[in-house]
Amino acid sequence: MPNPRRTRIQTENRLRIVAAAIDIFAQDGFRGATVDAIAERAGMSKPNLLYYFPSKEAIYREVLERLLDDWLAPLRALDETGDPAAEIAAYLDRKIEMARDFPAESRLFANEMLRGAPNLSDVLAGELKALVDEKAEVIRAWIRQGRIRPIDPYHLIFAIWATTQHYADFDPQVRAVLGDDGEGRFHDGAAFLRTLFLDGLRPR
Repeated sequence: MPNPRRTRIQTENRLRIVAAAIDIFAQDGFRGATVDAIAERAGMSKPNLLYYFPSKEAIYREVLERLLDDWLAPLRALDETGDPAAEIAAYLDRKIEMARDFPAESRLFANEMLRGAPNLSDVLAGELKALVDEKAEVIRAWIRQGRIRPIDPYHLIFAIWATTQHYADFDPQVRAVLGDDGEGRFHDGAAFLRTLFLDGLRPR
């Protein structure tokens, strides 16, 4: 959330830096990225950038926290009072849309996980775990009500993450296999995943 003490220009400049950093970190990785490259991509001088962020590490942490917040927004929207099939279908669709619209961000986050999450371990164990625990209880409530079949809610969430984010993290492989450079792969992928998950969750 923007700091209310910041001016509009300061907020805009921080967002410019974050947007530029996403491209640079996704392209070069954390080790290969430089403050100079981020500043150049953001269209500002290095001293000006360092006014907003004191180090590459500070930029990276800001980028990751923003990405995680965006990535978790669809899960936050999962509503216990809604129809389970509709809620899960909407969650799948939104995750596929994010894979389509934010592939660089998805790969950047995946790379952080592959590195052992050195910059996000506290957030994963705190904010992320708390949210997943909360939504696991939503899924358990649906199970108790007989609205979906008994399953492990955590592994359901993991499976949704893995299958939807595949379309971003392994996009060159998906395009090579399907021969699809348009958006058809995302539409078809979403339709397949809705069938896979919703049929598998239907009470028996």
